[in-house]
Amino acid sequence: MSRHILIRAWVYCLFLLVAAPFTALAQHGHELAPDTCVLHIGPYKMYFHSYLPDTYYERQFCQELPGMGNAVLVFDYVEKELRSLPVEVRIISDTGSEDNLEAVTVAHLPAKVYPTGSIDVKHNFDKPGKFIGLVSVGDNGEHVSRLPFSVGETGVMSHLSHYIMVIVPVVVGLAVVLFFSFRDRRKPSEATRAAGG
Repeated sequence: MSRHILIRAWVYCLFLLVAAPFTALAQHGHELAPDTCVLHIGPYKMYFHSYLPDTYYERQFCQELPGMGNAVLVFDYVEKELRSLPVEVRIISDTGSEDNLEAVTVAHLPAKVYPTGSIDVKHNFDKPGKFIGLVSVGDNGEHVSRLPFSVGETGVMSHLSHYIMVIVPVVVGLAVVLFFSFRDRRKPSEATRAAGG
């Protein structure tokens, strides 16, 4: 029976070694999850995706672009009503102050109607940093959404948490294996002592 428990423990450990990295990858792939890439602009919604086509090809990101260079920021409309409304997109450096928008603007698409329901903003980010996408909807820009994102500054804590999600289950699995392994080794010696006594 102890051999069966040991086999189960090894199978469990092997499963964790194989499955845990994929779980962490799925968690790290939050940029692909639809609920984390949705902008709420008054009564409207847009999907936001970002790309680094020169280095990451077709890979899609949300609020953390892992590198610098030519980027494409894509805003896709959810509601059809948006296709008849003027939309303005402005990308600014996150300096903590928006008193002088022109001074902190890195890319700007003036308000206009996008009947296709999709807006592409192309910009070459040559420095890492934090940025904000300001999206205004309406004739007078009455609905505004702020989308913070980073370029070349993937958070250390974010990566650490993903590594922990891999390491902790593996360590627990190994601890279970070692526990049963040492427990099984002790039992025969205890049985021998009892027989000898």
